[in-house]
Amino acid sequence: MTKYSAFILTIALIFSFGLTKAQVPAPRADYKLVSDGDWVKTKNYYLLTLLEFDKNANALLATDAELKALAQKRMDALKTSLADCKDGLCLPAKLKLTDDDIDLVSARLSALYKPGNALDKLVKDHLAPSGTYVNIAAKTPEELLVKAWEQDADAVNHTIEVYAEGKKPNYPQSDSISFDVKKKGYYILMYDSSSEVADELNPGSLFFEPALKAALLYLEINERRNAGDYEPMATTANRAAAGRVKQIKWASYPYSHILVPGAGPDNPTTPLSGGGMLRCKFAAREYFAGKAPFVIVSGGAVHPFKTTFNEAVEMRKYMINVLHLPENAVIIEPHARHTTTNIRNDVRLAFRYGMPMDKPGLIVTDKYQNDFIEKMDKRCINELGYVPYKLGKRLTEKTLEFYPIITSLQIDMDEPMDP
Repeated sequence: MTKYSAFILTIALIFSFGLTKAQVPAPRADYKLVSDGDWVKTKNYYLLTLLEFDKNANALLATDAELKALAQKRMDALKTSLADCKDGLCLPAKLKLTDDDIDLVSARLSALYKPGNALDKLVKDHLAPSGTYVNIAAKTPEELLVKAWEQDADAVNHTIEVYAEGKKPNYPQSDSISFDVKKKGYYILMYDSSSEVADELNPGSLFFEPALKAALLYLEINERRNAGDYEPMATTANRAAAGRVKQIKWASYPYSHILVPGAGPDNPTTPLSGGGMLRCKFAAREYFAGKAPFVIVSGGAVHPFKTTFNEAVEMRKYMINVLHLPENAVIIEPHARHTTTNIRNDVRLAFRYGMPMDKPGLIVTDKYQNDFIEKMDKRCINELGYVPYKLGKRLTEKTLEFYPIITSLQIDMDEPMDP
């Protein structure tokens, strides 16, 4: 048995033990994320999406006396803020969930959760199989539900803080708010936003909906709905390649796929940088040498600030139109904003499209980015809380093996453009 086979076996045993001991299902590759069409909401706040979608779970929460009272309290606070707030920062602050609100909901979810009821089914049929909260250390489905709620509540508040209150994001140069919160006109923008949220609510709205709708609206007016770009990719942008995955004879290839991280241009009029072109050329050479049946090009609309070009989309065009790779061999991953998430998001696509998780992938890029990736584990831990891959051999300056890890499915609650 190889070291990596032993590693995979260990992971499998961990999941198996967890399932037997605690009955928390493991993530499933065939699970399809639920969405009402708002993929920004789905990818950032998946539990809240499920609670809106699932009629039985929704009704259970809507008829609970304490949660019903909290919903009314939240709507009253919104209406009062429209009358009382005299500056732009007061209005979004009143929409955030308080610590007491979050604690109350946690207690009620725990009390309402019963084996076999709507909340139990939601966890076992959706929340756990989705893998979107896979890194939460939950011993029971009930605990997973509560901790997922607390993560989503914190995520909603974080979005409001960054894109309405002007708090610095993790990467201020590329991800900051689009407005000057100190200008007099900002009050009008925030007033109109709160008014819009109030108009969208109805007497049956759940306790979290004022804050959730506000967070989504702030992302929209900041032109920061990047997380939803090109979704659902498996049936649109990546349909040709995703449909071919099941036809592949994996034993014929040493790698499941080739990952090409993007390189953003320096100016807003250049679709694809010179560095991006060269990385594509390096990867095309490996593809035509038969190293893997697919190439995943990864990179979002990041550089320069608020660019209209997407790295992955432009690389895919170059791969197909200039380098002559077949359309059904090139997969876009158009959301990553950093090298850490190039790999994390790549793993997510490989898992959800059904590529073998026990087969390595091959990173193809320039020497200097591979040098960086080899030492990137500490940055991953600092920014993501975990390392979403296991590195293999550095084959050449431009090629580096890596093994996917299932923890990559975990939602990153403080990166709303690429959660």
